[in-house]
Amino acid sequence: MSMKHRQPSAQSNAMRALEAVKERRTVHELAAAYGVPPTQSSQWKRQLLEGRSERFSSRRWKRARAAEVLQAELYQAIGRLKMELEWLQKTVAPFNHGQTRAD
Repeated sequence: MSMKHRQPSAQSNAMRALEAVKERRTVHELAAAYGVPPTQSSQWKRQLLEGRSERFSSRRWKRARAAEVLQAELYQAIGRLKMELEWLQKTVAPFNHGQTRAD
């Protein structure tokens, strides 16, 4: 039976980042103490220094990123549809010119 790996909370990641910023221990010492790669400690530190503490919550960040991607795709689709509509209107306009509807 395998144990499921628990994700650390955003608060604990922020505390680890704060510890990295204090520089009382090296990045390698912090990584060993928390069982993460040294690059992870460096990322936490950089994110904290850049004021991106909301990134410590990976689920929230992933949801926000997914929403941004979806929004970009939707705007792209709207733009494409507008261009198609304009093209169709220009293409069909010569054929409709001078014709009247028979009611």
